[in-house]
Amino acid sequence: MRLGMVGLGRMGANMTRRLMRGGHELVVTDLGAENVKRIAAEGAIASASLNDFASKLGKPRIAWLMVPAGEPTEQTVQALAQSFQAGDILIDGGNSYFKDDVRRAKQLHSKGIHYVDVGTSGGVWGLERGYCMMIGGPRDAVQQLDPIFKTLAPGRGSIPRTPGREKLPGTAEDGYIYCGPSGSGHFVKMVHNGIEYGLMQAYAEGFDIFRNAASKDLPEDIRYDLNLADIAEVWRRGSVVSSWLLDLTAMALAENPTLSEYTGFVQDSGEGRWTIQAAIDEAVPVDVLSAALFTRFRSRQEHTFAERILSAMRQKFGGHVEPGSKTA
Repeated sequence: MRLGMVGLGRMGANMTRRLMRGGHELVVTDLGAENVKRIAAEGAIASASLNDFASKLGKPRIAWLMVPAGEPTEQTVQALAQSFQAGDILIDGGNSYFKDDVRRAKQLHSKGIHYVDVGTSGGVWGLERGYCMMIGGPRDAVQQLDPIFKTLAPGRGSIPRTPGREKLPGTAEDGYIYCGPSGSGHFVKMVHNGIEYGLMQAYAEGFDIFRNAASKDLPEDIRYDLNLADIAEVWRRGSVVSSWLLDLTAMALAENPTLSEYTGFVQDSGEGRWTIQAAIDEAVPVDVLSAALFTRFRSRQEHTFAERILSAMRQKFGGHVEPGSKTA
């Protein structure tokens, strides 16, 4: 299929590469001319502006947006809506607020343009591992895009099949699902990221306990000088707390057990706040998720080893760097 990719950052560029590897034809655009030039050298069709981009798409036009949530996404959607026609499809694969999706879908529906929201997880590793996708929007439009999702998704791989799953239909085992109408894809991804905050915080606090187990404030006979890298590694093998986030933690600790390259300044990208707001709207208690979000706020005032663990995980799975970092 021919489709377009708007935004060639960490994820957008690798998604473009994965799609081209899968035989799709990609038209690309980005605010950075060098980013466009680099991907064009790998086989993509370059464009110099959004109007040029839209003119090079096939019929129906299909554009996948991987730009920051908020105003950048809003401006891009509105600009492309001027060029798109009935039957064309706009896909927002970033981390937009689900209520914005609902509003945009209604607006574009009046022009006959389909709006599809795709919560996309995979970070900087997605090129090889594939991307987990949670999809919302008109079912017919989503079905039309299935070859794209199938290419981006991880596929079944070597993960053991869940008992009883063979009786159930759908594409969940392939790494992507249709969640429902507009906004539902980003709603599911929003909660996914909220849960991610909680999981990361649990690991971070646990390793902070380990690091302080040799504190001079403790009785000498219960002080432990623990090898954190080894603990992370052994937990990867047969432990009930094993996970990809733990894999990344083990990687970071093997590289530098003190994590001295991190200050522990931990950002939040919005989804955690939106998850808490959704919980408030639904009167659902979310003690762990809210505490994890508030800890990120506190990390900007004082830094513990737990915050360094969080920073290390964010850098490993998403390439996120701390403000003021030399690698920023």
